Amino acid sequence: MYSLGSWVALLGALSLSSAAPTEQNITSDTYFYGDSPPVYPSPEGTGTGSWAAAYEKAKSFVAQLTDEEKVNFTAGYSTSNGCSGNIPAVSRLGFPGLCVSDAGNGLRGTDFVNGWSSGIHVGASWNKTLAHQRALYMGQEFHRKGVNVLLGPVVGPIGRIAEGGRNWEGFSTDPYHSGVLVYETVQGVQEAGVGVSVKHYIANEQETNRNPSTENGVTVASVSSNIDDKTIHELYLWPFQDAVLAGSVSVMCSYNRVNNSYGCQNSKTLNGLLKTELGFQGYVVTDWGAQHAGIAGANAGLDMVMPRSTTWNSNLTTAVANGSMEASRLDDMVTRIVASWYQLNQDTDFPSPGIGMPADVYAEHEVIIGTSADEKDTLLQSAIEGHVLVKNKNSALPLQSPRLVSVYGYDAKGPDSTGPTSTFSAVIPATQNYTLWVGGGSGSNNPAYITAPLDAIQAQARADSTAVQWDTTSSDPDVDPASEACLVFINSYASEGDDRTGLVDADSDTLVTNVASKCNNTIVVIHNAGIRLVYNWIDHANVTAVILAHLPGQDTGTAIADLLYGRANPSGRLPYTVAKQAADYGALLHPAQPVAPYGLFPQDDFTDGVYIDYRAFDRDNIVPQFEFGFGLSYTTFDYAELNIQRSAVEATQFPPAATIQEGGNPRLWDVLANVTAQVRNAGAMDGAEVAQLYVGIPGGPVRQLRGFDKVHVPVGETVSVTFPLTRRDLSTWNVEAQDWELQQGEYKVYVGRSSRDLPLTGELSI
Repeated sequence: MYSLGSWVALLGALSLSSAAPTEQNITSDTYFYGDSPPVYPSPEGTGTGSWAAAYEKAKSFVAQLTDEEKVNFTAGYSTSNGCSGNIPAVSRLGFPGLCVSDAGNGLRGTDFVNGWSSGIHVGASWNKTLAHQRALYMGQEFHRKGVNVLLGPVVGPIGRIAEGGRNWEGFSTDPYHSGVLVYETVQGVQEAGVGVSVKHYIANEQETNRNPSTENGVTVASVSSNIDDKTIHELYLWPFQDAVLAGSVSVMCSYNRVNNSYGCQNSKTLNGLLKTELGFQGYVVTDWGAQHAGIAGANAGLDMVMPRSTTWNSNLTTAVANGSMEASRLDDMVTRIVASWYQLNQDTDFPSPGIGMPADVYAEHEVIIGTSADEKDTLLQSAIEGHVLVKNKNSALPLQSPRLVSVYGYDAKGPDSTGPTSTFSAVIPATQNYTLWVGGGSGSNNPAYITAPLDAIQAQARADSTAVQWDTTSSDPDVDPASEACLVFINSYASEGDDRTGLVDADSDTLVTNVASKCNNTIVVIHNAGIRLVYNWIDHANVTAVILAHLPGQDTGTAIADLLYGRANPSGRLPYTVAKQAADYGALLHPAQPVAPYGLFPQDDFTDGVYIDYRAFDRDNIVPQFEFGFGLSYTTFDYAELNIQRSAVEATQFPPAATIQEGGNPRLWDVLANVTAQVRNAGAMDGAEVAQLYVGIPGGPVRQLRGFDKVHVPVGETVSVTFPLTRRDLSTWNVEAQDWELQQGEYKVYVGRSSRDLPLTGELSI
């Protein structure tokens, strides 16, 4: 006799399709996501393009394995060596095993590595070159420490839910923006000979009910992201496609269900979208503990389980023997994994896996230095460029050697008692203890050091022969009337495992208003792991400047001092929309909750389609506090001479039998038009501008980001920016044809400073 919880588990194992919600037999018209039938069999990797040699070697290797050895490749394990997961060695064939580990912003759980800026910070930099450099150096650290695969970067969640607990790990709420930066990140890390596992695939947009839970013997399933075919292509799949195009060797499937089928056993998303449509050549690995089916998961496209589970192991060979799984499927799973190892040349130039990953950094162990001196400039520049100046009344910044600077707020100081450690916890309260350089959970990291804001400001005071006063504990501090500038440091924390409970913090806002009531030049710096609203004090007459400082990593204090004192010119731009009030995010403010009558099977209907963040604000004519793409500088930039030129490529639809390569149909990357504009520095300080291109596709959102370029422009000079528009950039997904298609008519083209400050406009005819 099955309990209710057992029936749920059984049905979950059988539900491979992302079609009708079989688990609870929901028939309401609300659930209209029946256009994604199951896809079988799982396509074998073809070794297309640059993968040819790696696949040839891998197939030869796999042919020499026993069945038990093959299964060991597909079922990882956790050990005491400090790696997040491992694949065992096959010594007789010279395979040393694999070590995979977190995180996408620096190696977690070890020593002698750097704490790099987080994904949201990279997104706020809008700097493609810097994203690549950061990734390359970070990959080199993983390489030195014997980590074969970096578990990241993150493009899911993309930030659909404003209170999402892991939004800070991703780059942006825009798929194009995320796609460009994940492409550079994948290429940079893998250039260092370390693989990436891009995550979390797919539609993983909240932490609430991300995993099944059991109370009083009753199981509540993971939340189901109910999503239609058009939306998944135009928004959530988009950046994953860029990651595959960049050559990602691994993709991590997510905890949530997709149209009521668990993400790691969903044949439509794995076999259909990822491996068939996008031509993915690498392997799919579960998020830790995200396996909910045995053979069914393998047949649906899953290649590796982390960690090892009782539902896999020898059951795979048994399934091959009894015909419930093809032997070719097991061989393909192993081939994809081994080919990734060869693809990165880890067979010829790689340290012993896990050599630099001590299980306990306080115990005696071999010291492996992961850092290098040549990283320092990129580490600092990456920290600097993710800061976004959103208010600068009467040019309050940069500071001009003030006689007395007063510093307030818990976020100004460094850790008090112990050094910066990586803490995996989902229950840490809002961090009103010390400066926030990273969020919580598996995306946290282990900095080699922390330069806190107060430390850097005191060093600046020494150089300037000025004075600093501070109070980092009081919520209503005394203010010396001689203070020429009052700096208030607060933060906004988020972590894996929990969604945020709001976008403001009353205690921190009270601190800001208390200081502002006593100081007529109050400058607020917020280290924010996600959207942070500022309506409680943004219009206060004495709040003269505000910086959204995001999560800069270990050089946080040095970076903010350089910006405050003008050694660096702010160039960050927002990768999300800051609303005037929380209600402006509408139904996308809070995560979905289990509700009757299907409380055991939480549902989240993505009826918003592609209309998240700025697209929704534009559609609904909601005026934001600060729009997507917004950011100030210490100088000003003028735009002129918009030029739109069609290329020689015919703007026709795709041929019916296009060859799928890594990244999908190669015709998607045909450049159909080029847009150019001139950017002039009309101010008094050299600076960098983020020129942004938006396109209004007929029948779609008012405008969508389709190009950006960060350019350094000296005072008085003009720089030309060019934006190529590809076929994918100008297409929409046709559900009936199951293909991308161009729209006939006039495409609106906009170029400017942000999603709502676009001085240049034109049209492109298709």
